[in-house]
Formats: sequence, structure tokens, C-alpha cells
Amino acid sequence: MKNRLFSLWALLLVAVQVAAEATVVSVNSFGLKPNSRVNATPYVKQALEACRKHPEAILTFEKGRYDFWEAHATEREYFESNTYDNNPKILAILLDEMQGVTLDGQGSEFIMHGRMQPITLHRCKHITLRNFSIDWDIPLTAQGRVVGSSPQHMDVEIDTEQYPYIIENNQLTFVGEGWKSVCWSMMQFTPDTHLVCPNTGDNLGWKRYHAEELKKSVVRLTDPEGKPTPFPAVGTLIVLRHNSRDHAGIFLFHSEEVKMEHINVHHTGGLGILSQYCRNISFLDVNMIPNAAKHRVLSGHDDGFHVMGCSGKVMIDSCRFAGLMDDPINIHGTCSRIVKVLSPTRLQCRFMQDMSAGMEWGRAGETVGFIETKTMRTVGQGSITKYEVVNKEDFIVEFSQPIPESIQEGNVLENLSCTPDAEIRNCHFGSCRARGVLVSTPGKVVIEDNVFESSGSAILIAGDANYWFESGAVKDVTIRGNEFRYPCNSSSYQFCEAIISIYPEIPAPDVRYPFHRNIRIEGNTFHLFDYPILYARSVDGLTFLDNKLIRNTTYQPAHHRKEGITLEYCRNVRIGRNQVEGEVLGSKVKLDHTARSSVKFIKNNFFKIVK
Repeated sequence: MKNRLFSLWALLLVAVQVAAEATVVSVNSFGLKPNSRVNATPYVKQALEACRKHPEAILTFEKGRYDFWEAHATEREYFESNTYDNNPKILAILLDEMQGVTLDGQGSEFIMHGRMQPITLHRCKHITLRNFSIDWDIPLTAQGRVVGSSPQHMDVEIDTEQYPYIIENNQLTFVGEGWKSVCWSMMQFTPDTHLVCPNTGDNLGWKRYHAEELKKSVVRLTDPEGKPTPFPAVGTLIVLRHNSRDHAGIFLFHSEEVKMEHINVHHTGGLGILSQYCRNISFLDVNMIPNAAKHRVLSGHDDGFHVMGCSGKVMIDSCRFAGLMDDPINIHGTCSRIVKVLSPTRLQCRFMQDMSAGMEWGRAGETVGFIETKTMRTVGQGSITKYEVVNKEDFIVEFSQPIPESIQEGNVLENLSCTPDAEIRNCHFGSCRARGVLVSTPGKVVIEDNVFESSGSAILIAGDANYWFESGAVKDVTIRGNEFRYPCNSSSYQFCEAIISIYPEIPAPDVRYPFHRNIRIEGNTFHLFDYPILYARSVDGLTFLDNKLIRNTTYQPAHHRKEGITLEYCRNVRIGRNQVEGEVLGSKVKLDHTARSSVKFIKNNFFKIVK
């Protein structure tokens, strides 16, 4: 007992010492008042400069509303992953090469104006961001409600205070603070549950509609060619997409040991929180959700947490996602294509995705994998000795040893040093436009105790070097204790072949060269209205054990696949001990280029292999 008391006193003394060392810098002491609607940008700049003088500084905001305009903002060029090259970025709050700083909003609202990047961390260490929300009064995505519908048209009522618009050249064009943009896509949400309407997805098309204003705030949209369209029912909420991915909400660039806690990101004009070439990042109660006080179903314009080229560990705990126009979480690397072999140790490479161009792909000392494009197998590794930029698209990599003889122009490189471990726990994946979790990393991955209501596949394990060029063959994935509710995979999107879809894009798959390895799906609960539960392609070591399968009849089956489990080019698969409640549809197991001897059933009384 004495030792325990001594330890408690020691911890208390350490805590008091740390608190004494920390210096609190208040933004408000520089003359900024909450709820004043004045431009907070220059005041925050001054306060951050003051923080540089104090180790372990805590930058605080008196609770309230703070508005940020472009005037006095920092302009800087960034090439951000999965984001268009719209430079310079306008940075509302910039932490530039800072260390040990905590930004504590104390429950404040940060309101952006125009196309701004709210928070940027540039080459920082040991930073904590906490206790604030991010939003726009006039967001960079719009919303409306269907008030009239027929096969030829739909009438949409739009709140012109939140989403001001004009009709220009027969197109619905939204206007904001220093910008205007044309509506190019729409998503449908139910008015009561705010779920993506089942079996809708992108079926309103990625095109422009002929628009005319019937009266103030009501716009009629018709197909310009007069073709009948499956317009949604009256009452349906419509998210009207018009902006492009031109910035992130929070951008972490080459930063280490970053913690984010108790943050609500209600809106962004691009990716929500983009972590690029960072190490050891954690998210606790960081939510990408609509602002219910403004009656919105929309949140971010694209992905929620986008993690590209990171290392160490990514920790995501107790976070919520809803109303995003893409995936809540996407963790991956970036493949680059070899366009010229300059010498046995020098390669000229190219970014093949236009939203990757300009990034810093590698650094001296990092390890690279050489990938043969058709089979997607890694045939060797090398160590970078020099990285040289040619232009935004091309760069030259020099290696310490000759590259494998089989590697040639057209093959690709993967940066194996930029591959994190990831833990995703206790999160709620509400209804968003696309999938739930996308993970492509060879690090150790645990997806545990989450709830999924994703419109598309709940979990996608992908990887490709032919379209998105998002690298990362997995080696160790555990999917355990999750609840997959009935909305999962209720609409069709790219790669959504089942509730859990393991779908690497391999031009010529070969069972001898599996792409993914060691994926365990155990102890989960699936509420199933449709057939496909698991789709797996090119996996060595896959288990589907001890799961509970419960029939749900909220929606009608609509997926083109009529098998519960599909295995393509797989080996070492174990299936069994799954509990079934009700008339679950997906009892069939389909084998495609997968040997019957590679599939082992363990106490199985439900799944049956079909030819």
C-alpha cells in the first residue's frame, strides 16, 4: 500500500510540474473577442508567434464563435494527396515547424469564409488539437428538398441563405464568398433517417441538368435531352455537389506525434483531415458529421480521414462519420510508374493520378518495393540514396543496389517505409455516399467494436497500380466485434462487391502470387437484407469464423451477386462456427480460380460451395 501511495504522489508531482511548465497563451489577450464576427486570422497569427517563445505552450480560445476570412491568411503551395492542384492554398491557421503546442478551442466554433484550409500543421512535432468545431455559413456543397417529382423533372427547394444560387446558361450555379460553381452531381437521403436512399447511389448521374427557377428558392431540374429519369420522391433530401477537391479541412504535413481530441468537423470543401507523410497520429472523438443545428445532412465534400504515406501508428477511437460524399477513412500509399530506366540504379518515375502530382514521393534511406504490374507481385526491394524532382509529374529515384532484372518500364514502385499500423475502434460509420473503411497498408491493422451503416461496402481492402494507384497489400488484418447494420451495401459504388470487399485491381491475377495475406474476420454481427457478405480476391490466409448472421428485411435484395461468399484466386481459407438467425440469403460459396482443397470448413452448417 505504501508503494502504491508513493507512486500516486509521484505521478501527481509530475503532473503539477508539467502544468507549471506549460504556458497558457490566450488568443483573446491580443484583442480578439468571441462572437464579434471580426476576422480572427491576424489575431491567431500573433498568438501562435507568441507560443514560439514558450515550450509546451497552450493556445486557448474563450468559448464562442470565431470567423476566418482570406485577408491576412497565409498563402502557400501544397500538393495534397487526392486533391486537385488549386494553388496557393489559403491557410486560416498555420502551425509552421512548431513543437509541443496545444491548440484548445474550449468548445469554440471556427467558421470559415470562402475556399480556405482551416488548419495546417507543417513539419510539426508533439501537437495537440482539441475542443473546437469547423464549419462554413455558406458551405462548399449545397442541399435541397424535393417538392415535386415526375419521370421528366424534379423540383428542388433550396435554402438561399445557406446555399445561394443563380441560374446561369440553364445550369444551377451556386455562389459564395468569392466563388461560384456549377452543380455536377446529386445524392439522395431519406428525410427521416438521413440514410442514403437504398439502391440509389450515384444514379442521378454525374452530369449537368437543365435548370429553371419556378419561383424564389424552387428550381426545376430536367434532363437536357428529355429522357425519363428515376427522379426521387417528394420529401427526399438532395445533396447538390458543385465544388472541387481543392483543400483539406485539417492538413497534417510531415508532422509527428499529433493528437486530435473532441473535434467536430461539420464541413470541408475537400478531404476532411488529410495526414500526409506523418508519423504517429491519433484521433479521439473526432467527428465528421453534419451540423444538425443548421438542418444539414451533408458534411464533408469527400473522404473523412485520409491517411497517405504515413508511418508509425494511426489510432482512431470513438469517432463518428455521416453525410460525407466519399469514404470516412482511407489509409493507403501511392504507387508511381516507371517511365524510363536510366541506369541499373536510377529510375525515372511518374505520378499517374492527377491528384497525386507534385507530392514528395520519397526520401533518402527509405525502402521501396518493385511491383510487376500485371500480377501486382512485389519482386524485390531497394533503398533510396537520392530523390530528385524533374517536374510535378516526374521524379528520379536512385538506389544503393541495382534494381531487379525483371523490373522494366511500365512497372511500379511502392514506398514501403510509408506504411503505418492502424487501429480503428469504437467508431460509428453512418450513411455516407460511398464505403466505410478503406485500408491498404502492410502494417498491423485492427478494426474492432465499430458500428457500420455505410451506403456501400462497410470495409474495402483494395490496392492497385492501374487506376487510383493507391498502394498497400495488407499482411495482418483483424476485423472483430463489429456490427454491420442493414444499410451496409444498399447502394452500388466502385469495388462494392459485398459488405466486406477485398478487391485489389490486378490485371492478371495468379493464385501463385497472392496480393493480400492474413485477414481474419471473426466475432462480428451482420444484419443482412441481401446476399453478398464477403468478397475476396487474391488472398492467402483468410478466416470467416464465429460471426453472427441475422436476416433483415428492411430493404429488398438488389445486388447482382447471389452468393454469400465469393473467393477468387484465394488459398488457405477457413470458414465456420457462424451462427445464423432467420432466413439468411447468402448461403452459397462461389469459388473462382480457388481450389476446393484451399477452403476448410469448421463446424459449418450453413455455407455450401456451388460450382
